[in-house]
Amino acid sequence: MLVEGPVEVVLDDGSTVVSDRFTVALCVCRRSRSFPWCDTSHRSREKRHSA
Repeated sequence: MLVEGPVEVVLDDGSTVVSDRFTVALCVCRRSRSFPWCDTSHRSREKRHSA
């Protein structure tokens, strides 16, 4: 999800992370190693094909 910045995100544990970039990609799939920021980890998931 793209959000116009600056952005302040409050995580589940109550901690806050901040980005001062003008556009920020937030991770909504929770696969990112840099959560809550998107690192495109969702792209590496293998697609399942029907037999």
